[in-house]
Amino acid sequence: MKKNLGNLIKLSANELDDGYLDRTPIFQFMLLSLLIPLWAAAASLNNILITQFKTIFELNNVTSAFVNSAFYLGYFVIAIPASRVIKKTSYKLAIIIGLSLFTIGCLLFFPASHLATYGVFLIALFAIACGLSFLETSANTFSTLMGPKKASTVRLNISQIFYPIGAVVGILLGKYLVFNDGASLEVTMAKMHGAERLVYGQKMLQQTLLPYKYIVIVLLVAIIIFALTQFPSGKPHQSVNIKQQKSVGISETLRYLSHNKEFLKGIGTEFIYMGLQTSVWAYTIILAMSFSRDINERDASTFMVYTYIAFFVGKLLATALMKKFPTAKVLFLFSIVGTLSLLYVTFVPSMTAIYFTILASGLFGPGWPTIYSQTLNTISDKRYTETAGAIVVMSIIGGAVTPVIQGFIADKTGSTSLSFIVDVVSFAIVGIYALDYYRRYQTNNKETMSTENLAHNNN
Repeated sequence: MKKNLGNLIKLSANELDDGYLDRTPIFQFMLLSLLIPLWAAAASLNNILITQFKTIFELNNVTSAFVNSAFYLGYFVIAIPASRVIKKTSYKLAIIIGLSLFTIGCLLFFPASHLATYGVFLIALFAIACGLSFLETSANTFSTLMGPKKASTVRLNISQIFYPIGAVVGILLGKYLVFNDGASLEVTMAKMHGAERLVYGQKMLQQTLLPYKYIVIVLLVAIIIFALTQFPSGKPHQSVNIKQQKSVGISETLRYLSHNKEFLKGIGTEFIYMGLQTSVWAYTIILAMSFSRDINERDASTFMVYTYIAFFVGKLLATALMKKFPTAKVLFLFSIVGTLSLLYVTFVPSMTAIYFTILASGLFGPGWPTIYSQTLNTISDKRYTETAGAIVVMSIIGGAVTPVIQGFIADKTGSTSLSFIVDVVSFAIVGIYALDYYRRYQTNNKETMSTENLAHNNN
């Protein structure tokens, strides 16, 4: 394997012909896994920003949901360019570019907090998401390649265990650096008018940049460590066969993927799942505050801490179950209970509903990584893997769409609780996908066993 003098931390594994490794290099795998809490912290801070901006800029539910729209639009726009960078260079370079763009986006919060306009904050969030799109397009696919192929889905689920840790950190940063104690921001600003309200609102906007100061420091350290670490190429060797020696363009890749029905099912399901996850988390704080005006933003954000802890436990449980049962079966069972939990949230408008949103979040555990890995597994020709991974990341745009739909329903009905019907339908769709995938898994297993038995009998 080629060695680079700039890589001070070497790779302790060998690349196989198909791009996977013969064993998992622990240090490199941990580095990739630790990228996940970075983008998790950024995503969870959106839930803080939605609550803060809704009051300061006097927004309704639909317009406050544009925080997520701007954020996930960045994923959608940049994913394909990121995949082309990976294809022409390396996963490592794409990760460094992603970290750099993430840093620039965080720095934009400084002028945004001084200009005090909603649009400038949305631009900063879009810039952050551009960096995260590079990171997710590269890191998620790269994690699946960091070891033997047969354990690719389990490996990605292990990496994703770190997501709720970063999400909790993000919420805690927002809770103590952005939100104030005492009366809620809505109650406080309702008593203010004119210049007094404007000055106080600008002061509260200044607090939104505080979490991003700490994130920038971590990002700069991460850039240095990745630059000094050796990573595998993660690409099939050109000597595998003549077919793989021919490079493929974007048009040929999209043509190939558009005719892969199972891949398209995975993309659609990932779109629905991301919208589901984003919506539930975006409206949890708002739901809690809708039940009592005595609860302030800092108190309500505590429920988000519980939410991400439940998400973490759910991931641990799902990962343990996936060692004994098919991944699609685990996802299906989680989806059934999750759908029932959200039905309770929708039709029981009381404080107890908050605890069922927390339960539902725990059941999100196997969602993203399982659908992601299963969708990539439908790609038999690995020349298309980078672009396929990018398109799966593009499906994150569901996080920009579903919260707006839920916000529209909340505004029209005047009930945050009833708006959760959108999430009920979404979780049910994920369950249908998981059941379909599991049935195909069983069919393929039976066919494989029949073939092996036939060959054994012939011998």
